[in-house]
Amino acid sequence: MKALQWQGKRDIRYDTAPDPVIEHPRDAILKVSSCAICGSDLHLFDGFMPGMKSGDVMGHEFMGEVMEVGKENKALRPGDRVVIPFTIFCGECFQCRRGHYSLCERSNRNAEAAAKLFGHTCAGLFGYTHLTGGYPGGQAEYVRVPFADTTHIKVPEGLSDEKALFLGDILPTGWQAAAQCDILPTDTVAVWGAGPVGQMAIRSAVIMGARQVIAIDRVPERLAMAQEGGAIPINFDEESVLDRLGELTSGHGPEKCIDAVGMESHVTRSFDAIYDRVKQAMMLETDRPHVLREMIYVCRPGGILSIPGVYGGLIDKIPFGASMNKGLTWRMGQTDVNRWADDLAQRIVEGQIDPSFVITHNVGLRQGPEMYKTFRDKEDGCIKVVLKPGQG
Repeated sequence: MKALQWQGKRDIRYDTAPDPVIEHPRDAILKVSSCAICGSDLHLFDGFMPGMKSGDVMGHEFMGEVMEVGKENKALRPGDRVVIPFTIFCGECFQCRRGHYSLCERSNRNAEAAAKLFGHTCAGLFGYTHLTGGYPGGQAEYVRVPFADTTHIKVPEGLSDEKALFLGDILPTGWQAAAQCDILPTDTVAVWGAGPVGQMAIRSAVIMGARQVIAIDRVPERLAMAQEGGAIPINFDEESVLDRLGELTSGHGPEKCIDAVGMESHVTRSFDAIYDRVKQAMMLETDRPHVLREMIYVCRPGGILSIPGVYGGLIDKIPFGASMNKGLTWRMGQTDVNRWADDLAQRIVEGQIDPSFVITHNVGLRQGPEMYKTFRDKEDGCIKVVLKPGQG
C-alpha cells in the first residue's frame, strides 16, 4: 500500500509500506477514505518528539470503511463506516472504566519505555512515536486498528467525511479543552492559538455560553476564521496581548485560558521566547512554553488553565509561584475522544456545529509531503489539510 512515512526531520515521503494484517482477534483492517494532517504531526515533522524511526507511517486523524475484523470483534463488521479516535483503548482497564481513555493501561505496547520517561504510560496512539506504541498511522491506504471493537466511532448515516472526520481528534480536543474550563456565563475565555484545535475550542466555548471568547494568534486567515466563529481577535504581532486582555476584562484578566499552541510557540520578539530558542538549540530544553508563562501571568486569580496543546519533555522558567499564589487550576492531557464523541456527533447531525468549516485544503494523499510544508509554514491560507488516499 501507499502511505506517508517519516524518514527524518522535515522528511515525509509518499512511499510503499507493508499492507496491514489482523494480528489480534479484536483487530480490524480499515480502508482509509479520508485522513488529515494535525498540528501535533508537525512536532514529529520538525523533529521535536523522541521515539520516531525511519519508515514510520504518519497520521492519527482518519476514517474509512471496515474491510476485515478479528474473530473476537463483535462490534464491527465489513462495510461499517467509522472514524477512528487517535487514542487506542481497551475499554476494560481501570482508566478506561473511569472514562480516561487516553490513559488506557493496556494499549501502549511500549509502556515500559514510556514509563522511564513519564513515570507512567499514556494510551497507545496512532502514528505517534514508539513511546506511544509505535503503531502505524492513518495517512495511508489501509490501517490496522487494535482494540477496534472499542476504538471506533460509527458514522451517523448521511454524514459526509468532511463533517465526520474531525470526531477522531480536533473537535473533541477543542471541546474537552473548553469543558475543562467549567465555563460560566460571566466568563471570558482566552484561547492562545487559532489553528484547528483552537478554532474548535473557540466554537465550543461559544456553545458553552462564555460571555466573551478571545483568540490570540498572528496569522490573519486564522484570526478571521476565529472572528467568524464568535471570537474577538488579538494579533500578537500588532498589539500587546497583555494590554488588550486588560482592556477587554476591565483589568481583571480572563477567568479561563486555553493553550492550543503547545511546545512550538512561534513568538519571536519577547525575551523569554529568545531564551527558549537558544536553550532548545543547545538541547537544554525541549519545548518552548511562552504561552504557558503568559497564561499564568494574565489569568484572573482563581482561574483555570486548560492545556490541549502537546508538550513532549522539559520546560524552563515557569512562574509556578505565581500560579500557586493566584490559586490557578491546571487541567491538561490527551483527549478522551470517546467520552465526547456521541454527543458531538449528534450536534453535527442537528446542525449545531459543522466542523468542516476549518478545511482549507482537500487533496490526494500523494500530495501529503508538500502539504506538510504548506501547513507548517502557514502558506496559501492553509489552516487544515484533508488527504484522500483514493484521490490522484
